Amino acid sequence: MTRRTPSVCLGVLFVSVLAFGQEKAASAGPSLYKRLGGYDAIAAVTDDMIGRLVSDAQLARFFVGMSNDSKSRLRQRFVEEICAATGGPCVYTGRDMKTVHKGLGITESDWTLAVKHLTDTLDKFKVPQKEKDELVAIVASTKKDIVEKP
Repeated sequence: MTRRTPSVCLGVLFVSVLAFGQEKAASAGPSLYKRLGGYDAIAAVTDDMIGRLVSDAQLARFFVGMSNDSKSRLRQRFVEEICAATGGPCVYTGRDMKTVHKGLGITESDWTLAVKHLTDTLDKFKVPQKEKDELVAIVASTKKDIVEKP
């Protein structure tokens, strides 16, 4: 039996949100994936975001006990999901958001804090407002499957 840690769930949360945006990105003009800068830019954003989540006093509990291998897999799932959800060539190989986050007890406060870390990361990388709004909207679409406690 595979044990899923809360950190994997937060990672999947981020990726699930992005899957929603894939359809929007496929409409007119360059995909959100391309406008964000492609794979390397998404990987850099992911690395920064995970660093913020892990070091946050409130969210650190979701990462306790993760092996280096689990941390690497979490990072890869984040990158895959963002890449795929924004119209890139990646395929997300993780489970659905509801399954991954069930039982973690993620609260509204946890959600709000994680989204703040995402927006702070996007600001750090000077992501334009339009792209930032699109990405955050994709993430927000997964909230109902992630937050368990008001």
